[in-house]
Amino acid sequence: MESLIKWEWPLLRSKEAAGKAASKAHPLHGAVTEKPTQPPASFQCNPKGCEHLGRFSALLARARHMRVLPLRPHLEKRPNCSQQRLLSFNQWFQKLSGLLIACCALAIALFASCSKPASQSDAPAGLTVGMELAYPPFEMQDAQGNPSGVSVDLAHALGDFLHVPVTVENIPFSGLIPALKTGKIDLIISSMTETPERANSIDFSDPYLQTGLCLLVKKDSPIQSIADADKPGLTIVVKQGTTGQAYARDNIKSAQVLVLDKETACVLEVTQGKADAFIYDQMSTYTNWKRNPDLTRPLLKPFQAESWAIGLAQGNDDLKTKVNAFLKDYRTKGGFDKLGDKYLSDQKAAFKQLNVPFVF
Repeated sequence: MESLIKWEWPLLRSKEAAGKAASKAHPLHGAVTEKPTQPPASFQCNPKGCEHLGRFSALLARARHMRVLPLRPHLEKRPNCSQQRLLSFNQWFQKLSGLLIACCALAIALFASCSKPASQSDAPAGLTVGMELAYPPFEMQDAQGNPSGVSVDLAHALGDFLHVPVTVENIPFSGLIPALKTGKIDLIISSMTETPERANSIDFSDPYLQTGLCLLVKKDSPIQSIADADKPGLTIVVKQGTTGQAYARDNIKSAQVLVLDKETACVLEVTQGKADAFIYDQMSTYTNWKRNPDLTRPLLKPFQAESWAIGLAQGNDDLKTKVNAFLKDYRTKGGFDKLGDKYLSDQKAAFKQLNVPFVF
């Protein structure tokens, strides 16, 4: 560019080029009618150089979104234009950007206020209830593989009371408390006994069922009590993770204790004569005896009273209050009596005949 123009006053154009630029209409500011200031007489301009300089100015105008850039500083001042017409495209774009940012912030605030966390809502959006579906008639599966039983009906009745949907998760009994503590499930309704040890890690609702530990023994066994079973040379089987296992660990001193994962495996040990007694709750002991009447005998009088309750995560006092309100309302309206008649009618009759208080 220096080869085309002889500069004596830098950044100035010739009188003719400056006049043409001043007479053209500005895309944003409108027409300019003022007469540009005369350049110094010492300034000499090559006409061909001015033509190239004009093209260069036009390219700069396109690159700046049609904003014309005067090459002389004193041409920036346009005293005949209003303040609004003097706003450059960059200033206008900054205002538009600020408006867009404000709108986005408002939208985010509105979205955040509408999407209130479940912990702050009046009721949970839904309940996931954990149970082991291997404990009939309380927790089991029907012919189609769907969850069924006393605890399943109780869970759905709780959902109806709270007006929320309920999902049942089939989880091994020993994994229920870890699942609750990690947030995988919201509640445990799985014939779980409230114990001081469990209460150290989770909370419990008010008790909804009274039961106790008793024995299933071989039909021809001389055992009549837990004291008779705790003798040298005898074997007592218990299911892992149950209160029966905890009782055996703390109280059985002489007999051998065998711990198995499944209830059916424990019953099989007794029916095959490999174990002398199985420590379990009253209802299950009765059911296992009815399935094996020729090989087993139940001792239904409990040697340790227990209560079943619903397990909750620690600190969830709002949900605990709602669950306790449901249990009270459900008992008052005869819900537990209906569950007993539906699933436990034989047990109710047998307990009455044996003069053993029924669980509900």
